[in-house]
Amino acid sequence: MFFRQVSVNLIRRFRLSPQSLTTVTPLQRSSPILLSNAGKCRFSSQLGSGGYFSDSFRWIFLFGPAAVILGVNVSPALSEEVSTPANTGIDVDISGLRKIEDGSVVSNIHTSKWRVFTDSGRDLFLQGKLEEAEKLFLSALQEAKEGFGDRDPHIASAYNNLAELYRVKKAFNKAEPMYLEAISILEESFGQDDVRVAAALHNLGQFYLMQRKLEQARGLYERALKIKRRVLGEAHPDYADTMYHLGTVLYLQGKYKDSEALVRDSIRILEDVGQGESMICTKRMRQLAEIYIKSDRLEEAENVLRKILHIMELAKGWTSLETVIAAERLALTLQSLGNLKEAQELLERCLDARQALLPEDHIQIAANLLHIARVKMLDSNKLQKSNIYQARTELDMAKDLLRKSISVSRGNLVPSMKEKGNKQSYGASITTVRSKQSALMILLQSLNALSLLEMTKSELEESKDPYNSEAENALRECLSAYKEFVTEKSLSDAPGVKAEYLLCLKHLVDLISDNKTLSKDQSGNASLQELKDEIKRVEVELSTKGRRRS
Repeated sequence: MFFRQVSVNLIRRFRLSPQSLTTVTPLQRSSPILLSNAGKCRFSSQLGSGGYFSDSFRWIFLFGPAAVILGVNVSPALSEEVSTPANTGIDVDISGLRKIEDGSVVSNIHTSKWRVFTDSGRDLFLQGKLEEAEKLFLSALQEAKEGFGDRDPHIASAYNNLAELYRVKKAFNKAEPMYLEAISILEESFGQDDVRVAAALHNLGQFYLMQRKLEQARGLYERALKIKRRVLGEAHPDYADTMYHLGTVLYLQGKYKDSEALVRDSIRILEDVGQGESMICTKRMRQLAEIYIKSDRLEEAENVLRKILHIMELAKGWTSLETVIAAERLALTLQSLGNLKEAQELLERCLDARQALLPEDHIQIAANLLHIARVKMLDSNKLQKSNIYQARTELDMAKDLLRKSISVSRGNLVPSMKEKGNKQSYGASITTVRSKQSALMILLQSLNALSLLEMTKSELEESKDPYNSEAENALRECLSAYKEFVTEKSLSDAPGVKAEYLLCLKHLVDLISDNKTLSKDQSGNASLQELKDEIKRVEVELSTKGRRRS
């Protein structure tokens, strides 16, 4: 039967990645800080906890008369969910920052006002008070113009601050010309091959990367990399930072081999300077593991993920959700490799840790239950020839886990009045757009897996009746859940949710076609055609969205 042929491959293929739950995982990130010291440049790193794909906050101090250029670099994996710094879930440590006073410009009233407006605007920006921050940054720009003229590096700093603010507000048409003007002024002031120009190019690259304008971002990163190589050398952490971001662009362009080389070398540089166990380095290791997985090099991915987990266990222990997520990534890779015993052990440990850290109805727990259920289904498949009784037992346990996952994910889509009244906190179940998308995806995946489980169970019991009402009911519940909860545009527009819905549709059509029946209903042919028409409609929508993204 069809389901017997595909169920194992489907269960192995399903991977709800931990990063899809980023809205419920508190992360801290920071980036290298460029400082001035007696005419020479040096860099230090304020290391926070792990992020994914890219560093989130970049503070760049300009040499000479210009002061802070504020940049907030958003990870491309997270760019769609960021609106203001206040709701990113990222804590910023700015204790290592200090002001530059090099005496190259005679201080006057404009200098003082410019600095006050800039510093105050920065503080409001980090608090998420964007409207107030914008007013202060505009005031800083005006003071800079009056005090230094239109082409002074102070102006470049003010433009860059405003550009970053507009980028976070997604006012891209305002941000881009300010980035470009800042770069132009810096080039005039310091020359095209200055490291401050490279920093500004890097910021503009992040701006384009956020919008998936990959070719523009690639060109800027390549230019910034050349400058940093010449000025800082190939062993410098900031050179490695731009190298890593260029690798991210190439990864998104599907150039995995080139991306791998850049990401791997950026990791090596950090290791050589003693930062191999930093959170920045582990973040880059995660990206390298993803490249290996995408290239179907699972053994190499396993090695990297084991190293990450070891670092996280030593640094944070199992009382940290970041360690749990690192273990989960490794477990999913082990599952794909067929190492089911260790995968299950890790996932069960993850579940224990989450249940201790989070409320019992948290969406991460639903995902964890789904992962364990899939491993048990795969284990049952392996046991069918050697121990049919144990195979059935594994399926029964998997079914119980799936039912729990379905219940928890539904609860996250229909929050209680108590949840609505509670303030969002570290461990609370939240109802943001991203968490709702994750909850709906988990719900659809759990129902789809339940249908596969029921089909496998029927085959184990050697049922004479090929029709399986439980399998069909699970798939129809999957379709009903989608129609019930996808009324919100934020959910209906999510490609991941649509893809899961499409999978349920296809499985239901295959089930009906395979058994030549639809709930033993004489109107089955018409309903079957409606399902096929729906499949075509969803496929067209996904194809259209895919072309827009590319």
